[in-house]
Amino acid sequence: MTQNDFRSHTVTAGERVVDVGFAAGWAAAQHVPAGAARRMANAAAGVMWRRQGSGVAQLRANLARVLGAVSSEQLDDVTREGLRRYLRYWQEAFQLPSWSAEHITSTFDVVEGLDRLDAAMNSGTGAMIALPHMGNWDHAGAWATMRYGGLSTVAERLRPESLFNRFVAYRESLGMEVIALGDADVTSRLARRLKEGRLVCLLADRDLLGRGVEVSFFGEAASIPPGPAALSVLTGAPLLPVSTWHADGITRAHIHAPIAAPPAVRRSEMVQEMTQQLADVFASEIAKHPADWHMMQRLWHADLVSRRSATPDD
Repeated sequence: MTQNDFRSHTVTAGERVVDVGFAAGWAAAQHVPAGAARRMANAAAGVMWRRQGSGVAQLRANLARVLGAVSSEQLDDVTREGLRRYLRYWQEAFQLPSWSAEHITSTFDVVEGLDRLDAAMNSGTGAMIALPHMGNWDHAGAWATMRYGGLSTVAERLRPESLFNRFVAYRESLGMEVIALGDADVTSRLARRLKEGRLVCLLADRDLLGRGVEVSFFGEAASIPPGPAALSVLTGAPLLPVSTWHADGITRAHIHAPIAAPPAVRRSEMVQEMTQQLADVFASEIAKHPADWHMMQRLWHADLVSRRSATPDD
């Protein structure tokens, strides 16, 4: 969606309700103790589970692919825990702007690979970070902006525009530069940041624009964005997969080994191979922490095809 399309969109009543809800959440969260906010988030997760809406059903279907041959009861348990962690993400997102620098750093732990990211940033090449929708990526971003002096990222254009602006303001308050997905100069702006030796972080397990690279993901065809690999090839910045998850009351992170561009092949083949490697790292980490993967949308081609088949012709 272009900026003009976005602004010309007529706001629906449902979109207004969502916008008001997020505004209220950010306003109220600043005055609610963390313990009470967590209890509220868990209660909301329980309501979502009991209602069994389409998002919950899709999360369960996605986790079924991740978990494989488990009982229905086991799948239900992981899905319920996944909803609790999904609402924990939102609870923390609403409260993050009020967190002190000490709280951001003391509740974030890189269990492996910090030396890799430090080396990339100290070398002047910048670093291309790619993450799945796991744990709390905003917490990771807030920590990274403090350690490295900022980062650049891309945000999906949400509707209405006022809601999108809230998310931009939220992430900018954490020290991030936010570029709107779909803008004509996204790639050039991110490439420029990497060539300046800066940090770029992109969520990369969902193909929002429908122009992704086909990969094998948990043994089935899916598409994920080519942007991280393409930017790494274009600029020479290392492509570092990062996973985050919740454990022992804090956010933990693993900065994985860089994915190197394969030699002596065309750029499109480099991007394809690197994106498949990225998908493999994501799958391995999601399998270790399935309840921390907040994917409530259709992802696999088989699901997308079945959705189109079920949609009546215009």
